[in-house]
Amino acid sequence: MTEITSKYANFEDLREQAIALRREGLSRRQIRDRLQVHNNDLLNRLLEREPAPEWTKRPNAKDDLREKARELRSQGMTYDQIQVELGCSKSSISLWVRDLPKPVRSRTAVEQARLAGRLRWDHELALRDAERQRTKADAKGEIGTMTDRELFFTGVALYWAEGMKDKSYDRRETVTFINSDPDVIQVYCAWLSLLEVEAARLRYRLMIHETADVPAAERYWAELLGVDVSVFQKTTLKKHNPKTVRKNVGEAYRGCLVIRVSQGAELYRRIEGWWHGIASQAQLRLGYGLTQ
Repeated sequence: MTEITSKYANFEDLREQAIALRREGLSRRQIRDRLQVHNNDLLNRLLEREPAPEWTKRPNAKDDLREKARELRSQGMTYDQIQVELGCSKSSISLWVRDLPKPVRSRTAVEQARLAGRLRWDHELALRDAERQRTKADAKGEIGTMTDRELFFTGVALYWAEGMKDKSYDRRETVTFINSDPDVIQVYCAWLSLLEVEAARLRYRLMIHETADVPAAERYWAELLGVDVSVFQKTTLKKHNPKTVRKNVGEAYRGCLVIRVSQGAELYRRIEGWWHGIASQAQLRLGYGLTQ
């Protein structure tokens, strides 16, 4: 179940592949076999509005399709398989091959029913994922071009959510930010650049589990930041606890990146002031709303 689901997990990517193969001149059957898409409804959606290549078009299409359908039926194909190959309706196929013996089923009726149900569910999952991807793409488009002021507010809120903060019982007026999300890191770095924080004041350090591929993680973050690995401070390794089952494993795990601004006390105080200014404005909005 997991294998089939993952195969159709990204409908748009699968559609791009199907269209590219169609434009290379492949038939429906060739595309089906190449992409391992055995769900006829899904294949139809993938190739929607994509014309068939010229070599598959026949001058006497109906008669030729009938002969081809009979040939495929004689080879043991089902109606669904013939429909995928030829692109014609099941009713026509049934009419053309009704005098031919039915192919021997390789599965029991129960197995066939289970497979049909699984394929329907896979199709439903593909449709749901396609809808999710459309929603995300539409929302991304709503952002448009970010102004300096918008980036400024975004950075202040981001730092106050993820950055190190000063406490009355633990004075830490330092600008230190820790995160594992590369997008978050890039937004934060863009914000520091907007504040005209010099690159020479930035200090980088990796925090990562000792069982991970540390050199690969260091190279990843260095490339993301556009700096040399040599500028990184000594990596902090997290000790392995054999009783703990870790989920943050694999190539996608690259630890957390720590970015500290040297001599950042004054900047920290301004960040805290900016944040309280944002919070005060939000409180005014809430108070205004409550009086209506």
